[in-house]
Amino acid sequence: MTLNFMESESYLFTSESVTEGHPDKICDQISDGVLDAMLKLDPRARVACEVACTTGLVVVMGEISISKGYVDIPGLVRNTIKNIGYTDPAYGFDYQTCGVMVAIDEQSSDISEGVSNALETRSKDMSDDEVESLGAGDQGMMVGFACDETPELMPLPMSLSHQLTKKLSEVRKSGELKYLRPDGKSQVTVEYSKGKPKRVHTVLLSNQHDPDVENKIIEKDLIEKVAKDIIPKDLLIDTRFIVNPSGRFVIGGPVGDTGLTGRKILVDTYGGMARHGGGAFSGKDPTKVDRSAAYAARWVAKNLVASGVASRAEVQVSYAIGISAPISVSIETFGTNKISNHEIDQIVETHFDLRPGAIIRDLDLRRPIYAQTASYGHFGRTDIDLPWERTNKVEDIKKAINL
Repeated sequence: MTLNFMESESYLFTSESVTEGHPDKICDQISDGVLDAMLKLDPRARVACEVACTTGLVVVMGEISISKGYVDIPGLVRNTIKNIGYTDPAYGFDYQTCGVMVAIDEQSSDISEGVSNALETRSKDMSDDEVESLGAGDQGMMVGFACDETPELMPLPMSLSHQLTKKLSEVRKSGELKYLRPDGKSQVTVEYSKGKPKRVHTVLLSNQHDPDVENKIIEKDLIEKVAKDIIPKDLLIDTRFIVNPSGRFVIGGPVGDTGLTGRKILVDTYGGMARHGGGAFSGKDPTKVDRSAAYAARWVAKNLVASGVASRAEVQVSYAIGISAPISVSIETFGTNKISNHEIDQIVETHFDLRPGAIIRDLDLRRPIYAQTASYGHFGRTDIDLPWERTNKVEDIKKAINL
C-alpha cells in the first residue's frame, strides 16, 4: 500500500542505522575493501565478494576475476577489523586472534560472456560501442528515492539514524566515552503531519559497552552527548529517549551475532521509506546492476527533486542479464509532481542513459570508491564525494520545463 503522504493528518515512521562495528557491517566493509583493492589493480575486475563473521572467525567467499596483481585478503580483513575498533581480546573478537578463511573462485564464464566483451580500462573513456556491448550483470529491479525533507534530499528518520550512529562511533574513537565498544544501533521515529515532519517522537540508542559501567551513566551520556547533539532542537518536542532497553549490552559484535554481507539493505538505502528491489550492494563491482543501477536511480530521483519537478520521487529500473537497455523505467511522485507524469518520463529518457555501460561511464564507477559507503549509508552522504549524489542535471531539467 502506498501512503498518501500529503493527505494523512498524522502518522509515525521509523528508520534505523547501525554502527561500523555491527557484525553485518563488518562484513560489508570487508567485502567492499576487497572490491576496492581489486579495482586498484584492475579497473576491469569482476568481483562478487561475500563475507561471514562469527566468534573468532571471518570467512571470505565469492567469485573474482582479475587480470593482474595480488591482494593480501587476510591482511586486508585484519586491517579492516582493526580500523573498526576490535583491538582488544576482551571483546571476544579482535583483529589479531580471529581466524581468516578465504574461498574465492573465478566468475562464471557464462555470466562473463553474457555481460560484456568490452575491454575498457577507464569507465569515463568508454566508447559508444563499448557502452552498448556491456549487458546487465543480472536480472532484477532497482529503486532510487529522494525527498525534500532534508538538505541532502533523504528521508528524515534515515538521515537522523545515520547521524546518530556516526556520533556513537565518534565519541567512542575520540575517547570521550571510553567505555563504549564498536557494536551499536540507532532508531528514530518521526511524527509526520500532512506529509511533513512535525517532531521526533522517539530516539532509541543501543551500544555495546564495558562491563563495569552503570546503566544510568550510559543512559545520561548517550542522551546528552549523542542524541541531543544530533537531533535538531525544534524537533525535540515531547521526545522519548530509550537507551539500551535490554539493560546491558556487553556481549556484542560477532560474538553476539553472526554477520553476513548484504543483510542491512534498508540501512544502506532509505530506511524503509521507499521500496527496495532486494539486491544488496557491498562486494559487487559496477557491472552488477544491483549496485550501479540503484546508484543511478538515486541520481535520477535526486535530480528530479532538486530541480523542483516533485517533492518526492521514487525511480524503479529493471534489467535482463546480458541486455544493455533497461526493460522498464517507472517513476512515482506520490502526487507531489509539478508537471505531468509524461513530461517527467520524457525528461528522464532525454537526460539519463540507464544502460549499465552508460551508468558506469557517466558516474565513473570503475574506481576504488566503495569501502567508504559500506557503513552509514550509500545515499545522502555529505561527508564523502559520491557521483550519484551530484545534482549536475538540475539546470538541464529546469531548462526543459522552463523553470
